[in-house]
Amino acid sequence: MASSGRRFRRTPDIWPGFVDALATLVMVITFLLLVFVLAQFFLGQALSGRDVALSRLNRQIGELAELLALERSTNSELRANIAQLSGELQSSVADRERLSGRMKDTDDVLAAVGADREALKSKLREADLLRHDIAALKALRAEMEAKVAELGAKLGEKEGQIAQERKLSEEARAHAALLNAQLESLKLEIQRLVAALDASEALAKEQKVQIADLGGRLNQALASKVEELKRYRSEFFGRLREVLGSQPGIRVEGDRFVFQSELLFGTGSAEVGEAGQAQLAQLSRTLLDISKQIPTDLAWVLRVDGHTDRVPIATARFASNWELSTARATSVVKFLIAQGIPPERLAAAGFGEFQPLDHSPGEEALARNRRIELRLDQR
Repeated sequence: MASSGRRFRRTPDIWPGFVDALATLVMVITFLLLVFVLAQFFLGQALSGRDVALSRLNRQIGELAELLALERSTNSELRANIAQLSGELQSSVADRERLSGRMKDTDDVLAAVGADREALKSKLREADLLRHDIAALKALRAEMEAKVAELGAKLGEKEGQIAQERKLSEEARAHAALLNAQLESLKLEIQRLVAALDASEALAKEQKVQIADLGGRLNQALASKVEELKRYRSEFFGRLREVLGSQPGIRVEGDRFVFQSELLFGTGSAEVGEAGQAQLAQLSRTLLDISKQIPTDLAWVLRVDGHTDRVPIATARFASNWELSTARATSVVKFLIAQGIPPERLAAAGFGEFQPLDHSPGEEALARNRRIELRLDQR
């Protein structure tokens, strides 16, 4: 009896290990089933949300198609974008069908989990691929929503352009009506002007003979005034020649009375010296006597022209010969005004070195070019 008990204790007991292994296998299978159920649930939620989004996008595309149909002539670019969007939607539908097929494959895999563990691992890898595809679909959805928003913005811009064009058209019609009214008014004004022009032409024909007669008389009067001025000019220069002509540095050249600058001014100066003042005083008395004889209606002026040689000057007062010649002519005019000559009968001008009488290079030519010229002229 004791020996049989010892034999019984030595027999190995494998049932607990078998139960543990079976329980472990059941837990693993339950866990895998739970994982696949959850994966199927989330995939179903994602696909249902995507279907809703696709249906909403389809409705929006339908609305856009109705709006774009109103502006087919100006929205060719929008048509191209919609065509591209439709292609992307078709691609999305194809992706959805492909995902549905993969879901069926997943169901088959779940049904065959207990038969082939290695096949289950392969299907898990395919589930990972499905998750990547879902992420790609989300990115595609975001891109499609961005394109739809862009199409809506372009459509709003087109509508704004159409409204602006309508406004411009209304303004153009109003402007055309205003132009028509102005044109009618202008036609009436032209008719009035034509009538006035006809009357003016008739009057001009009557006055043409009178104007020709008046022109002849005016020419005769001008000629007589010129001759009269020439006579007084000759008398003026004749008397100046009697008073000043015999003195050195003074000469008569044509219709001009010429003073050498050395007779009136010092070197580089525009102040009239004592000798020059005496000469200009005699000239003033002669001019005053002659001016009393000249009729008041004869427009005359004594022009004083200043000239220098070509030697450049650059001082604090005179930057060039322009300033020096002008200042000398102005000094002579001021002296004559002080002697009683009316200012309205005098004019001063400076010519610098640019109107020489002698182009020779010698000192004598330079001295001859430095001069003050007086000329009795008409205004």
